[in-house]
Amino acid sequence: MRYFIYLAYDGTNYHGWQIQPNGMSVQEALMRALSTFLRKKIEVVGAGRTDAGVHARLMVAHFDFEKELDGEQITDKLNRLLPPDIAVYGVKRVRDDAHARFATYRTYKYYVTTRKEPFNRQYAWRLFSEPDFGKMNEAAHTLFDYTDFTSFSKLHTDVKTNNCKVMHAEWTQVSETEWVFTIQADRFLRNMVRAVVGTLIEVGRGKLSIDGFRQVIEKKDRCSAGSSVPGHALFLVDVGYPEELFVL
Repeated sequence: MRYFIYLAYDGTNYHGWQIQPNGMSVQEALMRALSTFLRKKIEVVGAGRTDAGVHARLMVAHFDFEKELDGEQITDKLNRLLPPDIAVYGVKRVRDDAHARFATYRTYKYYVTTRKEPFNRQYAWRLFSEPDFGKMNEAAHTLFDYTDFTSFSKLHTDVKTNNCKVMHAEWTQVSETEWVFTIQADRFLRNMVRAVVGTLIEVGRGKLSIDGFRQVIEKKDRCSAGSSVPGHALFLVDVGYPEELFVL
């Protein structure tokens, strides 16, 4: 039987989602807790792989177990076993052919602030001057016109295609000194959101025009895009699946 597990985590102390040979990952911590509770080795597959320091308000993963599980009971037990910076929100039975990676959409948010924030420094990137968010939104909306985002992909990855369908991309102001960039797509490439944000910041600082942003995408060359912004201000916030995957 297959189950989807819904969780959140503060990525500050982890080497990303994916199991790493040189440090603790969220996947490893979750597998360890599941294996302890179910008393057998449990493999977990995530909806994606967040980088080191990146957070998730909602990540989805799947695992298999031969017996019927009580979702509320396993949620409670896992939260007792997991460290304080990882929380399980729920466990749901799904069809045996359901796969966490095959989501219909994923949504990320990236937070920036123009004020020094002692209590928010781990969750927002500080900008020392305010960029032109209007121009950044103009540039962001051009993402809808393209599907090949090679220019925003980490080099030498093992994916078969760099095509993605961006459904939403917009900067919104959340306070006098804080803004958030929300982007939703059917899939994301490694490092894509951080590279997109870094390139949009160049537009906002006047270093790149709207047409220049288009040219960056069209070149299909990572070296033509801006630098990747820090991971600590990036959150995975939603992952969606078809309703027919779930067993009631």
